[in-house]
Amino acid sequence: MSGRVGDLSPRQAEALAQFRESLQDVLPLLPAQDDYFLLKWLRARSFDVPKSEAMLRKHLEFRKHMDANNIMSWEAPEVIRRYMSGGMCGYDREGSPIWYDIVGPLDARGLLLSASKQDLLKNKFRDCELLRRECEEQSRKLGRKVETVLMVYDCEGLGLKHLWKPAVDTYGELLSMFEENYPESLKRLFIVKAPKIFPVAYNLVKHFLSEDTRRKVVVLGSNWKEVLQKHIDPEQIPVEYGGTLTDPDGDPKCSSKINYGGDVPQHYYVRDQLAQQYEHSVVVNRGSSHQVEYEILFPGCVLRWQFRTEGADVGFGVYLKTKAGERQRAGAMTEVYPNQRYNSHLVPEDGSLTCSTPGIYVLRFDNTYSYLHAKRVSYSVEVLLPDAAAAQQIQRFGDRPSEESLNHSP
Repeated sequence: MSGRVGDLSPRQAEALAQFRESLQDVLPLLPAQDDYFLLKWLRARSFDVPKSEAMLRKHLEFRKHMDANNIMSWEAPEVIRRYMSGGMCGYDREGSPIWYDIVGPLDARGLLLSASKQDLLKNKFRDCELLRRECEEQSRKLGRKVETVLMVYDCEGLGLKHLWKPAVDTYGELLSMFEENYPESLKRLFIVKAPKIFPVAYNLVKHFLSEDTRRKVVVLGSNWKEVLQKHIDPEQIPVEYGGTLTDPDGDPKCSSKINYGGDVPQHYYVRDQLAQQYEHSVVVNRGSSHQVEYEILFPGCVLRWQFRTEGADVGFGVYLKTKAGERQRAGAMTEVYPNQRYNSHLVPEDGSLTCSTPGIYVLRFDNTYSYLHAKRVSYSVEVLLPDAAAAQQIQRFGDRPSEESLNHSP
């Protein structure tokens, strides 16, 4: 049974009546009170009434905290307005609003150094409210219920910079906010122009998504423009994405509706670093080095690191061992990330590397040039694995275009 209006089993109808009854004290505070709205929360928790009620009451607290009644008149800081990419543009063939997310030009580091996380969250909440209201407006206009949003993620230019840990963590918080407060609101999420690194990026964020949402994530191959046109009339798709829609001034990107982001100028920065936790701490003696080894079993994994030193700089490089089982000097290994000195006592250092060949990778903290001072280094290192289903799909695109969801267990 679908658990939707007009298609409820007796058990589901009973749960709905019970749910409505248990919410009597807060019904007037809800953004909508109809069965369509209440059923979203019940479906999200498999018609478990106490769980659905807890979820919806938590949402009401969140709305109060975010001042939802006035959110549409809230003005985001200038740096967010200018550099947070994405926007609503057009409607699909069933009247659902379409939201575009433009990943490549997004400067997550610049935004996090320039804006508070609270403002970024508030901005995303306002986007969600805008889409919810747009669905209501479409329902009125079309005379039938429009409940969901179609999303298009343009992943061209997705790269290692997007895998910066604070950026991924913040993005995870934005996704969780959407999952917890807008259940059953996503129709489909099309991924277009996904590069080879996409499976690693997807693997980092998929655990923030419910199983239901993951089923709606669809990675498109080279025929993505045709697939979009199957779901959206070309007149509703910007020229940039294969349709005929332009801004009134002829702009093929429809920049008045979709923001394309870009690098945040440093004059917006209000901090030069973010507080970070490190998993390890080691003293590298004067005239010596400290090596950390990671075995990479298959190509396409990403090594991601962050470190800082106390009091003075340190050298850092990444090498690939030429012989397993024994410690090798730097000169005997293959240098894959050039060794250089970093002022990591002033600003913490971070970086990442795509490992194109399997083997033992060595991260080397180098203090051989210092005859006087030992250095304390605090660091964290992770091996990021690609999501298997996404990796398979992207490999297959070499052979044929495709339209499949990434539905699989975590």
